[in-house]
Amino acid sequence: MSESNRGMTVLRAVGVSKEVSSPGGSLTIVDNVSLSVPAGDSLAIVGASGSGKSTLLGLLAGLDLPTRGRIELGGDCITELDEDGRAAIRARQLGFVFQAFHLLPGLTALENVMLPIELNSQARPRERARSALDRVGLSARADHYPRQLSGGEQQRVAIARAFATAPRLLFADEPTGNLDNRTGEKIRDLIFEMNEADGTTLVLVTHDERLAERCHHRVALEDGRLLDAGVPA
Repeated sequence: MSESNRGMTVLRAVGVSKEVSSPGGSLTIVDNVSLSVPAGDSLAIVGASGSGKSTLLGLLAGLDLPTRGRIELGGDCITELDEDGRAAIRARQLGFVFQAFHLLPGLTALENVMLPIELNSQARPRERARSALDRVGLSARADHYPRQLSGGEQQRVAIARAFATAPRLLFADEPTGNLDNRTGEKIRDLIFEMNEADGTTLVLVTHDERLAERCHHRVALEDGRLLDAGVPA
């Protein structure tokens, strides 16, 4: 990312709410959330289990639509797009890292990293995937399948896959949640080192206080509402 773009708002949510039906009636999961994230910055979304963190992350990334409100991502109002339109923006601009890794078991580490590059029709997918695996220290494991990798290695493959397409924004949902403390520390370092090197904007959900402390901004959710706004609305 060029220095001229750093600091510009790349993600904005205005009055975003998400309601779902339940046996007891309508249930509000995210309640009137407004925030904005400058390009090149990092935002941690924290809160207790069930506070709406992952739901909010999914809304911000265009994986789901809010009941009310507006979300702008890279200048596009994704809440006005259909699923195909949102999927196109995700492919072009976003990377994802999840707690459960989400690697395809029938593909090698290299093939898992190549997949989004190929789906995005980017040039030299094998070369780019090998370079991404080298960045996370897994060149020697490129031909191994997920079942042959440790949890930390699988998450490093997932991080390589997320960065391989040079995304504008990276969304991470509990990226250290399935890892022991020592491995989690390595993953924390890796995410922030690569994020800084690439100038990516990072938005993450975490229970990991050490991960949240390394972000430029943080917001806390309780019952779907923002408790503190560490990033301007």
